[in-house]
Amino acid sequence: MDFVIRNASLADGRHGVDIAIEGERIAAVGANLPARGVREIDAGGDLVSPPFVDAHFHMDATLSYGLPRVNESGTLLEGIALWGELKPQLAQEALIERAMQYCDWAVARGLLAIRTHVDVCDDRLLAVEALLEVKRRVAPYIDLQLVAFPQDGLLRSAGAFDNLKRAIAMGVDVVGGIPHFERTMAQGAESVRLLCEFAADKGLMVDLHCDETDDPLSRHIETLAYETQRLGLQGRSTGSHLTSMHSMDNYYVSKLIPLIAEAGVAAIANPLINITLQGRHDSYPKRRGMTRVPELLAAGVPVAFGHDCVMDPWYGLGSGDMLEVAHMGLHVAQMTGQAAMRQCFLAVTETPARILGLQDYGIAPGCHADLVLLDAGGPVEAIRLRAARRLVMRRGQVVSEAPPMRASLQLPGRPESVDFRLTRKE
Repeated sequence: MDFVIRNASLADGRHGVDIAIEGERIAAVGANLPARGVREIDAGGDLVSPPFVDAHFHMDATLSYGLPRVNESGTLLEGIALWGELKPQLAQEALIERAMQYCDWAVARGLLAIRTHVDVCDDRLLAVEALLEVKRRVAPYIDLQLVAFPQDGLLRSAGAFDNLKRAIAMGVDVVGGIPHFERTMAQGAESVRLLCEFAADKGLMVDLHCDETDDPLSRHIETLAYETQRLGLQGRSTGSHLTSMHSMDNYYVSKLIPLIAEAGVAAIANPLINITLQGRHDSYPKRRGMTRVPELLAAGVPVAFGHDCVMDPWYGLGSGDMLEVAHMGLHVAQMTGQAAMRQCFLAVTETPARILGLQDYGIAPGCHADLVLLDAGGPVEAIRLRAARRLVMRRGQVVSEAPPMRASLQLPGRPESVDFRLTRKE
């Protein structure tokens, strides 16, 4: 074998597992494998996971914080206005450079698959061209999936639908939209119909920013579920954000969630951004804003977590760490039960991998040798510590390594170092 990892723990609860890698694929997974590797690593019981997956991001805006000015209020509407100011000033090479820097961060974080929305409301399609070039450059180490996103509204912005079609023809992968940003609810519903019909005709996936608002009457996810079923888009349709569901009447939601499940629509919550941008018009009590993750999961709806923004007009923080996203999601959704915390780990790994349609993803024979060795004994500890990525592998090649998290102490009678892991004496 080219590479063997010994004594690993897996996210499904198995311990003492060896992983043998030959070429770009996992050849064997099991206890005490007899195979020998050209290189071997002792995981020491630490967690080996398939790579992290971000199902919702905006790479065309990432790392643009402070350009042309800072979002002083930190609100969604100022962020949208700020992006409108920045778009005419965008330069393709600068956009590529920022996106490439973010992809470097992503690899170091073990984030090897990203679905990013790219604004198509600029007639130049400058950002589309830039991210198609980034996709080409990072293809050896990141699966980058692009969504044609009419950020100013499909019907509200002149030429947006034509631009979206041009972007798809250029090689963009997924049909996007933002129905709640149209001028009326009726136009929002019409945009959902048009986008879903276009996606169905082209055989593409659809991922719409749906109801990213505190308005409980914003119900475009209902229309998306209907159009998904009508057009046979089951398993290819995703509603992102869905924050209005947090404010909806419980009786209506008791009807809505089964409709989403029946239609085969996936959901993506963005905990870091939903918790900071929503509820801004509330005094107290103040709404959390994130969609109803536990209830969606209980109904069988696939739910992933996305990072959404990193240092852009809407959010001045972030570093590409999907464990930080899972950590926030766990807290906002009050998912502190043992099974629920593990679901939060799945929401940044296996679930978004299915939503993106990634092939041969996982820790099993025949899967791509894409994996992350974490400085943690299991998924819950990984979330708690936002664990260091001891090793990141892509197609059997190590692409990043980092030391475990340790701090030295100078305390009389106490240990020389701490690793923040719980230890117990028998």
